[in-house]
Amino acid sequence: MSESGPAAAQAPQIKMNVLTQFVRDLSFENILAQKGANGNAQPDVQVQVNLDAKKRSTENQYEVTIKLNITSKNKEDDSEMFILELDYAGVFHIEGVPEDQLHPFLLIECPRMLFPFVRRIVSDVTRDGGFPPLNLDNIDFVALYRQEIARRAEEQKQPVN
Repeated sequence: MSESGPAAAQAPQIKMNVLTQFVRDLSFENILAQKGANGNAQPDVQVQVNLDAKKRSTENQYEVTIKLNITSKNKEDDSEMFILELDYAGVFHIEGVPEDQLHPFLLIECPRMLFPFVRRIVSDVTRDGGFPPLNLDNIDFVALYRQEIARRAEEQKQPVN
């Protein structure tokens, strides 16, 4: 007996697997130690997040990258304490996501899967670099996605000179 009605019209089941994840690039510079300064400064930490997603040559595979640029400056004199740059990528096998929803899926759901690993790397690197471990706050990938879409829309409105 075949089903009819709302149950039969359900969207295809979404399947997502993380095939692999890796550090593409990592750089940590302890500027405070290079200057020979003491470690009693009050840090002001700035975190910039960029996301990238691209289709791979294998069917249903996508590579998603979280790019972090973290700077810590001394609140007293605005001198840099450390700089951390991290590009962390994951390869995903994704099926069942409608084409019109694939872009937000890649830039929201996939980074959510990678973020706990990124947080751990940042914490370990800052601790091993001579600072208290930096525990990143959760990132609202939905808000980040909306900001990027709004930025692109605004960019397209600008007249080309």
